[in-house]
Amino acid sequence: MRRSLLSLLVLVLVATPGGAAASTPPRPVPLTVLSFNMHTGIGADGVLDLGRTVEVIRRSGADVVGLQEVDVHWADRSEFRDQARLLARALRMRVFFAPVYDLPPLTEGAPRRRYGVAVLSRYPVVHTENHLLTRLSTLEPTPTPAPMPGFAEAVVLVRGTPVHVYCTHLDYRPDPAVRRVQVAETLEILAADRPGANQVLLGDLNAEPAAPELAPLWTVLEDTGDGDPTYPADAPVKRIDYVTVSPNIRATRSEVLDSTASDHRPVVADLVVGQPS
Repeated sequence: MRRSLLSLLVLVLVATPGGAAASTPPRPVPLTVLSFNMHTGIGADGVLDLGRTVEVIRRSGADVVGLQEVDVHWADRSEFRDQARLLARALRMRVFFAPVYDLPPLTEGAPRRRYGVAVLSRYPVVHTENHLLTRLSTLEPTPTPAPMPGFAEAVVLVRGTPVHVYCTHLDYRPDPAVRRVQVAETLEILAADRPGANQVLLGDLNAEPAAPELAPLWTVLEDTGDGDPTYPADAPVKRIDYVTVSPNIRATRSEVLDSTASDHRPVVADLVVGQPS
């Protein structure tokens, strides 16, 4: 009888908002993120130097990095090296690589040739997915829009708090039609997360903030940018690289880094997860 009463008391305390065992909301956690179109390690000077990419990421102090234009055994331009793994090893970070293209090797017995985006993280990665977006292939002379992979999602456990980190690279062509479809598909993927999920979208959107095709994105995510252009790196005039966040994440700093390690400048942002802006 005494044990039954004790069990009942515990249940009451857990269920009572003001009880000693009542749940408390998660504490806000800091997170520094970087979005960087690394141009396969080729700088504005046309020279391949992956060490410069490593140094940019290291100096940024980022906990999580979204990279676009990453080669994995892809071509001579990057010496057929696995850039995703090399960067992760040099920075002592975890990596998830999401290929857009995955092709047979040029020589028998060599690794498959892959090109795409990647997420690096200092924190544990508990789930990954390579989502499809409608794309126009850059390998075909007359491509037609078709679903293709290369939209990375990595759920990162930041001090116990899950954060859905997405890394994307939208169509570069002047006609915004494909980007418009890609934005709509992006919103569908984001909506599939549980309500209130912490979401960070990093990427090269190949359009400036006021572009009409990006307008639907700003109804769901906040652009943390401060207005500084990101492209081309040596004399930037366009802002097409972004750190964007869901409403339950606040940016305390956003900065475009002065770097010519790529043809794009990287964007770094200090965030507070679980603290609305």
